[in-house]
Amino acid sequence: MNLEIRRILWVLLIAVTPLFPCLADARDSEGTAWENLHIGGYVQAGYVHISASLPAPAEDESWNEYRVQKRLNIRWDPAPNIACHWQMRTRLFAGDRVRQFPAYAQEITEDYGLVDLSWTIIEEDNRILHYIPDRLYAEGDWQDWNIRVGRQRVNWGVNMITNPNDIFNIYSIYDFDYPERPGSDAIRIQRFMGFASRMEVAASPARNIEESVAAVLYAFDRRGYDIQLIAGYFRERAAAGAGWAGSMGGTGLKGEAMVFSDIKGQDNGRDTDFIIAAAVDHMFANSLFMVIEGLYNSGGGADDFLLRAQRLSPDNPSFSKYQVSAQFSYPFHPLLDGAITLIGYPDEDALFISPALTWSVAENLDARLVGQFFTGGGDSAIGSAGTLVSASLQYHF
Repeated sequence: MNLEIRRILWVLLIAVTPLFPCLADARDSEGTAWENLHIGGYVQAGYVHISASLPAPAEDESWNEYRVQKRLNIRWDPAPNIACHWQMRTRLFAGDRVRQFPAYAQEITEDYGLVDLSWTIIEEDNRILHYIPDRLYAEGDWQDWNIRVGRQRVNWGVNMITNPNDIFNIYSIYDFDYPERPGSDAIRIQRFMGFASRMEVAASPARNIEESVAAVLYAFDRRGYDIQLIAGYFRERAAAGAGWAGSMGGTGLKGEAMVFSDIKGQDNGRDTDFIIAAAVDHMFANSLFMVIEGLYNSGGGADDFLLRAQRLSPDNPSFSKYQVSAQFSYPFHPLLDGAITLIGYPDEDALFISPALTWSVAENLDARLVGQFFTGGGDSAIGSAGTLVSASLQYHF
């Protein structure tokens, strides 16, 4: 059989295989209804242009990239208290970046979970077709208990921009086309104990056991504020922190703080890291929504890495020691939403600007335009990160 035909068949198989075990059990007692099977997702096609100002004697460069992404979300409820989730991404990357940066291709296909579920279907000179599930877990609910086992999102974050409390699967605000956010291979047990009170225990083992994460969270309400306390182990470090959320006069007040301390003595001068991010948010009468956040990250810095390829971590969730962020979103029309994100890095003398427009073209069809612009002075690694412009169409089903 022709190689290209075989590849196409593999792609189709990826799209429909998860349905097979579900379809056999997704009927009621009469075998006619599929009420316990839920399928959804989207297909997205887009163009990305990136340009960067490289240090002398190199010249400025630019790259074009074409992306096609299919997301399939499947939920099967075999019993009233049991649910099985399978959510997956199949993505095609083509263009200059794939060809010129082998490290970029490796980052696309890397699976950081305990179990390597990454599958590179096609890898050629300037294109990669890749499949990976980012949710694959079973969930049980029994009265005040909830237990999840498998690849899932352990969402402990409170803030809308930076989440040092998300020690299991922190996300990056710069990742513009991943609204679902990453998951982790984990076991999570929740016990609900009345109004706004719960206890959680979660553990995410790693292939290298020292890189594992395990923690306990206790959440409660105090005078109208939701407060959570966290303590645990994070990749050879002791971790402890807190998060809070409340409001005053119609303005939301949120914050997260974490301390990470090396369990074993290190020679890198980074024995203890302290991160705090505090934010306010407000919805104005004209539907303008605003978020403003200030962050201090004792271990922050952007001198020794390729900025756009850097993976943020809970103990270093920013590109600089100090960060001031603002987000504004506004519905210009029932079919047109606009937003802008501004991030200032005072100690790096740099600024990040990201405007976005989303247009509802038709039912289930959205067009989106996103820009990312880094600017700065001196030798700032942030200032030389360049610009990104993306245009995409997304069809939901």
